[in-house]
Amino acid sequence: MKKTTSPWGFIPTLYLAEGFPYIVINTVSVLLYADLKLPNDAITFWTGWLYLPWILKMFWSPLVDAHSTKRRWLLGAQTLLSAVFLAIAGIVGIITFLHAQESGLQTIFTLTLFGFFFGAFASATLDIATDGYYLFALTPTDQSNFVGVRTIFYRLAMILGSGIFISLTGALAERGLVAKPYNWVCLFGFLGILFLVFAAFHAYILPRPEQDKPVSSSTATAWKEAFGSYFTQKNILYILLFILVYRFGEALLEKVVPLFLLKPVTDGALGLSMEKVGLIKGTLGLGGIIVGNLLGGWLLGKYGFKKCIWPFACLLVLPNFFYVYLAVAKPGIAVIATLITLENFGYGLAMMALTVFIMYVSQGAYKTSHYAISTGIMALGMMVPSMLSGKMQMALGYEQFFWVTALISLCSFAVVPLCFKINVLDEAEKQK
Repeated sequence: MKKTTSPWGFIPTLYLAEGFPYIVINTVSVLLYADLKLPNDAITFWTGWLYLPWILKMFWSPLVDAHSTKRRWLLGAQTLLSAVFLAIAGIVGIITFLHAQESGLQTIFTLTLFGFFFGAFASATLDIATDGYYLFALTPTDQSNFVGVRTIFYRLAMILGSGIFISLTGALAERGLVAKPYNWVCLFGFLGILFLVFAAFHAYILPRPEQDKPVSSSTATAWKEAFGSYFTQKNILYILLFILVYRFGEALLEKVVPLFLLKPVTDGALGLSMEKVGLIKGTLGLGGIIVGNLLGGWLLGKYGFKKCIWPFACLLVLPNFFYVYLAVAKPGIAVIATLITLENFGYGLAMMALTVFIMYVSQGAYKTSHYAISTGIMALGMMVPSMLSGKMQMALGYEQFFWVTALISLCSFAVVPLCFKINVLDEAEKQK
């Protein structure tokens, strides 16, 4: 490829391609199974396992470093994701055609879950390869200039994936254009073709940086040193507690909220159409997150982490009580959309604080590895509560579940004071 290729030619599409599979595997899968009328406890438990590859990716990232180039890894991962999405479309379509919905439902669930799990490993590998390629393909100046661009297009993929695409998928069935569940066949077929286009386009346009080559054979030693230095650093217990507990309440809500929006009123839910769920949760909600991210980043840069963490924690925890009101009052669509957008705005602010925290505690020669370990632990903190949330909800009902979750989320306030005991945060702020 020509050396004059501008990052504008490939960074936007690279990070669209990185964002789509994460949101499809972890959020769209929940909506698919809810639309197929599967019980909430099964949905949350089994889709909770889909976080596992993002927890484990820190263990196989040295393999990506040690074998082949990041360019080849990301092209291979995109091609594999195309095959996964096409396979899921085929499974839903063929099983539905061959069986009545009741007899084929379990088969669809089992086979597509395996597909999502396989896709999750491909997506986590794509994350590793794409972020690594970014460091090799761009100069240090361009890396700084394009960090905002990559974040915007990653978030745009989430808005499209869980918002606009879901609204269109719902509209196909709700307006009588395509029968259920063939509307889902259309969605996953489209995603499969889209990723084939991504892979072909990137194979053509991506530069071949000279630095993008396998690392030396000392990877195993580096792996041991990275993990050893991470878990022996000062205040490691405080660091781990903050990462795991800070958004514990949000982890309980993440998979239940889409079900609460979609399931029928007779179950105590809101009974919204798929089209409206895509608009509210996927578009307005994620828009709120993006605005929160941007404002949170500016506030953290201006005032510093320790001055922002308490108000950010309040904006993370207190909006969880909105769902108690929604479960009790069952208000109109305008109120639902407003409250969910505000809750997601607070979450966007709070997530910037957690991101900066992880950046600040990732220090030393193995800063990149420390960051990967922290994000893996963060994924573990999301996986376990999300797996249990559906069983809790079915045992308690939506109203009581949201009360319990809102009260549990107050534990975030218990770990905030730990931040003021972690010396490395002060050192990192002084280096800004």
